[in-house]
Amino acid sequence: MRTCDSGFWSGIGMKGWGGWSDWGGWAAFGPLGGKRRFFEPGQVRLAILSLLKEGPKHGYELIKQLEVRSGGLYRASAGTVYPTLQLLEDEGLIVSEQIEGKRVYRITPEGEAELEREADTVDEIWGRAEKWEEWSRWMGPQAFVVAGPLAATVKAVLKAAQEAGDSPERHQRIREILDRARGELEEVARKTRKS
Repeated sequence: MRTCDSGFWSGIGMKGWGGWSDWGGWAAFGPLGGKRRFFEPGQVRLAILSLLKEGPKHGYELIKQLEVRSGGLYRASAGTVYPTLQLLEDEGLIVSEQIEGKRVYRITPEGEAELEREADTVDEIWGRAEKWEEWSRWMGPQAFVVAGPLAATVKAVLKAAQEAGDSPERHQRIREILDRARGELEEVARKTRKS
């Protein structure tokens, strides 16, 4: 089996099989661009800490904030958030108190120091969340109508690119097909908005 060089991939904004970070908006999604889950191990605690740095919150507020920050595409479960809060409290990074029947959490100076040490990771988390939020407006129920054909088309593109080998002419032909299809889809969207 031939392996594909990076020429075709860089031409359509990708760099080989391993260049996930260069896949633009696809970097937030499943097998096409999702090199990972939304949160890597240990990142939920940092996300929660950074939300608490903005001000005290109770558990449900944190769950909702995680959903809002991802444009609704990531929904934290109580089974994830509450044990993480307990862990953070055990580590002395947050404290909690009962206020009007709700347990409210706030960050401690130690928690703020942890965020400073992990600033790059926190920036990465919320950068990824912004991409998810950007994509979320196109991910309503209507999007699932085309999920099957889209997956089949992506598979066909990847197969064609693989079989094209080192041929610049074949790479160019694939790009032309994709550009034409994108143009036709954009025209459908324009006509729909006008009607």
